[in-house]
Amino acid sequence: QVQLVESGGGLVQAGGSLRLSCAASGRTFSNYAMGWFRQAPGKEREFVAVISWRGSTTYTDSVKGRFTISRDNAKNTVYLQMNNLKPEDTRVYYCAAAGSDSFDPRRYAYWGQGTQVTVSS
Repeated sequence: QVQLVESGGGLVQAGGSLRLSCAASGRTFSNYAMGWFRQAPGKEREFVAVISWRGSTTYTDSVKGRFTISRDNAKNTVYLQMNNLKPEDTRVYYCAAAGSDSFDPRRYAYWGQGTQVTVSS
């Protein structure tokens, strides 16, 4: 079992920044690929970014150049630095753990509870 707890969400004006954190406990954090997903009410959960256990990263096109995913294996934590936020980034953001990096949320076995990000125009 892996337990994940997100933090760092909030309300920010367009153009602002937030850093989300996801603290993991349980099995060896460094063995897992860690992903960030987001979801709007009534919509499917969508891929944002993933970082492999080796540190390679992949982003969805809409956040490239604005968001950065990183991990600190010593702290069992993955981060999502979000810059130049836009109103369309308003979602609940979830972190998740999987055995290998993937865009597909069905490949992720462990999920956090989510943190709300709201970007005002």
